Formats: sequence, C-alpha cells, structure tokens
Amino acid sequence: MGIRERLSGNEAIAYAMKQINPDVMGAFPITPSTEIPQYFSTYVDNGQVDTEFIPVESEHSAMSTCIGAEAAGCRAISATSSCGLCYMTEMLYVAASDRLPITLAVSNRALSGPININNDHSDAMGVRDTGWIQLFSETNQEAYDNYLQAMRIGEAVSLPVMVCQDGFITSHAIENIELVEDEKAKAFVGEYTPEEYLLKKGSAIAVGPYAMPTFYMESKRQQAQAMIDAKDVIRRVGDEFGELTGRAYGLTEEYRMDDAEVAVILMGSSAGTAKEAVNELRACGHKAGLIKIRSFRPFPKEDIIKALSGVKAFATLDKADSFNALSGPIYADTCAALYPSPVHPAGIGYIYGLGGRDVRVESIKRVFSSLEQIAKTGDLGETCRYLDVRE
Repeated sequence: MGIRERLSGNEAIAYAMKQINPDVMGAFPITPSTEIPQYFSTYVDNGQVDTEFIPVESEHSAMSTCIGAEAAGCRAISATSSCGLCYMTEMLYVAASDRLPITLAVSNRALSGPININNDHSDAMGVRDTGWIQLFSETNQEAYDNYLQAMRIGEAVSLPVMVCQDGFITSHAIENIELVEDEKAKAFVGEYTPEEYLLKKGSAIAVGPYAMPTFYMESKRQQAQAMIDAKDVIRRVGDEFGELTGRAYGLTEEYRMDDAEVAVILMGSSAGTAKEAVNELRACGHKAGLIKIRSFRPFPKEDIIKALSGVKAFATLDKADSFNALSGPIYADTCAALYPSPVHPAGIGYIYGLGGRDVRVESIKRVFSSLEQIAKTGDLGETCRYLDVRE
C-alpha cells in the first residue's frame, strides 16, 4: 500500500522530482507550471534533495542548462508551459538530436494570441515533432505516475521526455492520490549511468558537433529508431510500475471498447468526461467506447488499429488545431496509421476545448450521436468539425 495524499498535479510532479533527487534543475516560471519549480525549490532549501537549482532568465536558458548538465553526465529536469515551451523550441531539437534524456514537466496551456492562460494542447502539439517522447496525463495520479516512469523510459532509449498535464484542470486542482514510498520510488527509477558523457575520465567525445551531409541523415535515422524502440520500453516500464503499485500503463487505455461500434479518441483530462458519457450511453444500450492516448510520441499506431478493428465510426477530439484545413494532430496521425492497415472505419475529427472552453458530458454525447448517424448512413459529412463553438 502506498502513501495516500491530497495534492495538485503540480505538487504531485514536484514530489516525484523530490523522490528522484535529480542533479540539476533549470528553472524559469510561467503560468500554470510555476508552482512546480516553486515547490521543488522548497525541497532544495530544506535540504531534502541534493539538486543544483539554477534559476535562469528565460525558458531557452532553462533548457540550455539542462542540455549542458545532461551532456556532462547529470540527470537534469525542468518545467514549463505554453509560450515558454515555444521559447525552448530551438533547444528542444538540440536535446533530442544530442540524445539527452532530460525530463520536462509541461502544464499544457493555450498559445497567444489572443493571450490566454487556460488549458488546451496547442503548446505540446506545436513541438510534437521535435523528437521528444510525449506522455499525457488524465489525472493528478497519472501525472505523478508518468513522471516516475518518464526518466526510466528516456534513459533506456536516450531520448528526452515531456510529461504533460492539463493546465489548471489537473495542475492546480487537488485530488486524492497514492504516492509510492520514497525508497521504492528511488529504487524503481534507479541510478543514471550513461555510457558516455563529457566529464567521463578517459573519454574524448563531442556533443552536438557540426554534422556533414555524409553523417547527418544516419544520425536522424538512429534518432527515429530510438522513438520506435520507445514503444516497447514504455510498455515494459508501465508493466513494472503496475507490479509495484497496481497501476499498470501502456501507450493507450481502452475504455469499454470490447464490443464498441462507435468510439472517440482523445488525450488528457477530458478522458474522464468522455468515460462518463460512455457510461451514460451504455446504460441506454448504445455501444460506445473510448480510446485514451497516453503516449502521443511515439504514436501508438498498432494499439489504435487493434482498438478500432471492430468499430464502425470514430471521432478524434483534438485540443489543438493544425490550421491545415484537415483537422487536428490526433486526427491526422490516426488516419495515417489506419491508411495502410486493413482497418478502415469511418472517421471524423473534432477540434474542442481551445483556450479552456469547457467540455461537458452532453457535448461528448453529441459527438457519439453524430457517429451513430455516420455508422447508419455511411455519410461522413464534414470531416473537420468544431465542438461547442458559436458560428
């Protein structure tokens, strides 16, 4: 049995950081992630961790700090949100291409403009192809659990990891969660023992040198293979975490999908709302189901294909718009996954929740209603739709 507590998502992630006791934190505040370095700095001040806490002047510098520390053989962490994540973008590519397993907590928030401090996924989706693993959390419990697993995952494949939670909805809301005991958490994560690093005695290496055309493409191919390999690592680490806590994780979570004829695919805190909608529809005899994406990068292609194999119609729900006249990122990746497969249910994409627009059970039920109509008639209609928007 773990330790029962009441914590916000930000507190839970900061507590996981304390249990890991990393070597370096590059810190710069931005709402709604500010509390993470704030809480963690208290642990530093109280002597509860040995971390070198480095407050810097920008998010770009925070990630640069982590890159330098990780390249020198240290475990490095940071936290950010929204435009702060955008400001890191140049260095996110560097961290991934240099194969540095930094762990970054992201409290997802809308991007300007117009300026908005509420939740959507436009920040994480804007950097989805920088080469970082991205894990999304439905609850405060998952934010904590994902963070403990993230370091194991990243270090196994030498890739950095973002642990995403919905800003304010989970970052600031307080929930009952179960913490792993300190010693067990530390043992689960283990020690960081990189094979090569800049300060290793007798090691003569360069990190991030200029790459000629004769080498650059091979470097990127290895980086891509590491992302493919991460799928099995995420599953394995999730299973081991389940043995420790009773809470096992994969790349996705299926909810009432065994005989589902219509399904929605989404990620983040809205999964809880969708589960309630599914329950209410099931009680009325509708065969509705949910696929919650936990790992957006790497994208869970095989899991999605398998889950949709018996479904007649599905809808993706994206908390970000790609502004490509097609739909959002989940829709694009889901369609790309299905196209070469033998599984071809009818599919549409919804954009929802931008800038913190609330999504209610009734809203999700309307999505299912549209899917049932598509399954009945075969007429997709408009494939890019906007949920609960005034037009």
